[in-house]
Amino acid sequence: MRSYPHNSPEAAARIVALVLISDGHVCSSEFDILKQLGAERELGLEPQLLPHIVHTLCEELLAGGYATGSLMDNVDDRTLASLMAEISDPALQRTILRLSLAAARADGHLADGETMVVEAAQHHWKLVDGRESSAAKSTRRQDV
Repeated sequence: MRSYPHNSPEAAARIVALVLISDGHVCSSEFDILKQLGAERELGLEPQLLPHIVHTLCEELLAGGYATGSLMDNVDDRTLASLMAEISDPALQRTILRLSLAAARADGHLADGETMVVEAAQHHWKLVDGRESSAAKSTRRQDV
């Protein structure tokens, strides 16, 4: 899977895209809510680029030998950690998590795959409900 520049709009959008595809299909309600929230603008993407990033992610997962079963079957912890590591800006992390949760909840159901990706983001970024945990804040203050 390609690497995007650290904290880039594309790296951020790819995580949102991963949540979108993680339940096996992308609903129009998910794109509708992202459009209402101005997701592309909030992520710094050019207009109409999010669908392209979703498509590219699907192609990369298929090209990576994941052609059997769900696209998510072979997205392991190492892959998730690698994707999450491309985003270190706490404000961007919170934005990604907020948009991802809104999209995941758009169809009224939080699927297992969606939960897996969201929980991976929360774990890797040390976020609790879209906010930095007090332990992470304390560590960050000590680093300054």
